[in-house]
Amino acid sequence: MDRDTRERDTRLKLAVQKSGRLTDPSLDMLARCGLKLSRGKDQLMGFGENMPLDVLFVRDDDIPDLVQEDVCDLGLVGLNVIEEKRLALAARGIRATFECLRLLDFGRCRLSIAVPEGAEWSGAASLAGKRIATTYPNLLAQFLARQGVAAQIVTLSGAVEIAPRLGRADAICDLVSTGSTLAANHLEEVETVLESHAVLIRTPVALAPVKTEWVERLLMRIEGVQQVRESKYIMLHAPRSALAEIRRLLPGSESPTIIPLEGHPDKVAIHAVCRENVFWETLESLKRAGASALLVLPVEKMLA
Repeated sequence: MDRDTRERDTRLKLAVQKSGRLTDPSLDMLARCGLKLSRGKDQLMGFGENMPLDVLFVRDDDIPDLVQEDVCDLGLVGLNVIEEKRLALAARGIRATFECLRLLDFGRCRLSIAVPEGAEWSGAASLAGKRIATTYPNLLAQFLARQGVAAQIVTLSGAVEIAPRLGRADAICDLVSTGSTLAANHLEEVETVLESHAVLIRTPVALAPVKTEWVERLLMRIEGVQQVRESKYIMLHAPRSALAEIRRLLPGSESPTIIPLEGHPDKVAIHAVCRENVFWETLESLKRAGASALLVLPVEKMLA
């Protein structure tokens, strides 16, 4: 085995959406995990300069297959894509064997049913006999079966939201995040089929020890990144008499550090990592409770 082959065998291959809603958040997470990626403007593969990890940029629909077939060791993809692929494989008598390693805290959206504004809606039964356009026929079919509803599924490859205006469908089943696209096309969201977010999956094939070690390190770093994404480090001074109220007001803080203040026996310094957003209203409430010298700092990295 030559040197290049040995090196390829020790480098992880991670599939990421080439372009779409998960691309930038995925690359941002990897950068926060310490990955320095070398990639030309139009290259479909990026080389990890400081980690044995290469990133392949592909269509999101292809990621489960690339991981299932061991072309890639890992994949970053939406839960909606995974579940649609799982059902598609099952329909062909094939069991999905890719493993879900971690649920991620970005790419949140929902696969929903939407109908034209003003259309009569009294629950899923209203879909009986209707045409529903979607790019997720298997998930939609599963939903309709669970509801006991018979409807015609119109499978489209894109532009689902305009199907009712073109007369091709009576309703749609599509991904929704803000709802602005639905509003622009005079559609109203009426039913959620699946809550989705980004997921990290891995190949069903056993990895070499060196790759396994790096997968574990990557998971540890991802955990650290997710812990601090909304976390803030708060420092403040407060009267000892206000400690109970200050602790109650600190958002998402488990156990703040209390430090005596030299020359002020009746006051302490409080340091705390807050795992929730810290809003101006929170700071104002802390001030009213007696806090002073408040300082809020971002948390870059944290390992439990």
